[in-house]
Amino acid sequence: MSRAETPQFPQDEEPTPTHATEKTNALSGKGIAGAAMIVMLFFVLSRASGLLREMIVAAQFGTSSVLEAYLAAFRIPDLLFQLVAGGALGSAFIPTFSQVWGSGDRARAWLLFSRVLNLVTLLMLIFAGLAAFFAEPLVARLIAPGFAPEQQLLTARLMRWMLLGTVVFGAGGLIMGALNAVQHFLLPAVAPLLYNVAIILGAWLLAPTMGIYGLVVGIVCGAFAHFLIQIPGLTRYGARYYFSWSIRDDGVREVGRLMGPRVLGLFFVQLHFLVNTILASGLPTGSLSALNYAWLIMLLPQGIFAQAIATAVFPTFAAQVAANHHDEMRRTFGQTLRAVLFLTIPAAVGLYLLRVPLIQLLLQRGEFDLQSTHLVAAALQFYAVGLVAHSAVEILVRAFYALHDTRTPVSIGVAAMILNILLSLLLVERLSFGGLALANSTATTIEMLILVWLLRRRMGGIDGKALGASVVRNALAASIMGLALWGWLHWLAGSTFAVDLLPSLLPWVSALGGLAIAIVAYLGVSLLLKSEELKPVLALLARRLVH
Repeated sequence: MSRAETPQFPQDEEPTPTHATEKTNALSGKGIAGAAMIVMLFFVLSRASGLLREMIVAAQFGTSSVLEAYLAAFRIPDLLFQLVAGGALGSAFIPTFSQVWGSGDRARAWLLFSRVLNLVTLLMLIFAGLAAFFAEPLVARLIAPGFAPEQQLLTARLMRWMLLGTVVFGAGGLIMGALNAVQHFLLPAVAPLLYNVAIILGAWLLAPTMGIYGLVVGIVCGAFAHFLIQIPGLTRYGARYYFSWSIRDDGVREVGRLMGPRVLGLFFVQLHFLVNTILASGLPTGSLSALNYAWLIMLLPQGIFAQAIATAVFPTFAAQVAANHHDEMRRTFGQTLRAVLFLTIPAAVGLYLLRVPLIQLLLQRGEFDLQSTHLVAAALQFYAVGLVAHSAVEILVRAFYALHDTRTPVSIGVAAMILNILLSLLLVERLSFGGLALANSTATTIEMLILVWLLRRRMGGIDGKALGASVVRNALAASIMGLALWGWLHWLAGSTFAVDLLPSLLPWVSALGGLAIAIVAYLGVSLLLKSEELKPVLALLARRLVH
């Protein structure tokens, strides 16, 4: 990127219509599938590296009080990132940038990018500085009032270092949005992988001597890696950097307008996590860690399937709306939602039934013992119930954002988070930290159902007949798959050979054997039911094999 003076041209004028204006910058169905496969591949690698990260962290720290200080220290940095430069900015920036980019005015597009980047970086520096200065009272009075004083002091110190990485993440998040808007997915998909690798190295190489601070060094280095790996992508598309701070740019104002409701929604999402941290800080040691591990395990299939597909399809949604191709957008949305449900309904069933052997296989080593496994399993059983809802919401909210409607999903999201918090306060008394997970799943499921109903009205239909038939087929196939898994686990539990002769291999046999049975059973039943969602997957695989 080159530094240059701000070009002088009227900001209030519409771009002159050209042939480029007719381009939608949208991918076809095959293009979306291909892009989704690329993103999904790196999401798998990113999730795998994230899983390896958690395995190493679990072996080093288990569910100890030191790890819980580390997790609590994330709350304010993550809050700042999400509100200023994370999901709120991306959902507002991508549709706006796509519209300017699609007009063919590249200089105006990069000017918009630069102005938003400068404003975001300034805000992040101000807020991070304030959070660092008031770190200790924030921890003691807001984040973790149930921690012991020495644990609170450690949390504050860790938070100050994490805030440095948060500022860098802000810039990296905006670059990721710009590259996704121009249909470049590779480098933004690689960036989270490098972030995880840096934390893995910190946990593996530095934690034995530096303790929990080794993880923080990995976080800061990972934030810089996340930012730098995406710079070549900007260069490829001729990005130019302008040192401009104007807030009168129509594009900047549109980003701000779209961000407003989304920021409010994300605030309540982060408030939910903050309430969880506050409540868990007063529970026995290991409660907050168990919630964190269970949440991350639930996010494995959610990220691999729903987030990968949503990331690939969102720019196409935005481009189709910008070109007034609403019928195409409605068709694309229906196909995408059905594909996500096809993948996540069986994943939820499998995650629930295989939760104990999966946790043993993934985490039970070193400081993470059998008691830790049972703690995580107690939370994961309730998080698994909400996997489908979390995944569907990823697609639903992006459809609203593409329609330049952030108010509706945010309003519903705020209501869902308030319900989540109320249920958390109620259920934590009955189910301990497991009640916090169940509250999340319940509220998210209600949010999903309301969003489907509202989007159907907003788009003039979502082909409900096809969607309903797909859900019935998927549920039937997943139920038969679940029976096969239950039979497998029941046989192993009563098998003398499995229990007596292979005790150390039992988690491997239970988990990997169960996954194989689940895949074969679900795909087999889906074939018998002639599931429509299998066709694009099989066609894409056939093309890969041919070529």
